[in-house]
Amino acid sequence: MTATPSPQPKAEPTSNAEKDPDNWTTGDEAMTGAQASYLKTLSEEAGIPFDETLSKADASKAIDALQAETGRGK
Repeated sequence: MTATPSPQPKAEPTSNAEKDPDNWTTGDEAMTGAQASYLKTLSEEAGIPFDETLSKADASKAIDALQAETGRGK
């Protein structure tokens, strides 16, 4: 009896998290609850106002920028 080989990972990840937010098909929708919660925390740490009107794509960009500024994440 021979062992079945395990699947090999792809050379390049294809996660949605790695797509450019400008190319998201749902990027114009309101940010998710999780985005809002995390963005509010990051905004408070950075000492800037939280903008609750951001879209999913804009919230993602703001999170990336604030993570870099506050040293959180990544």
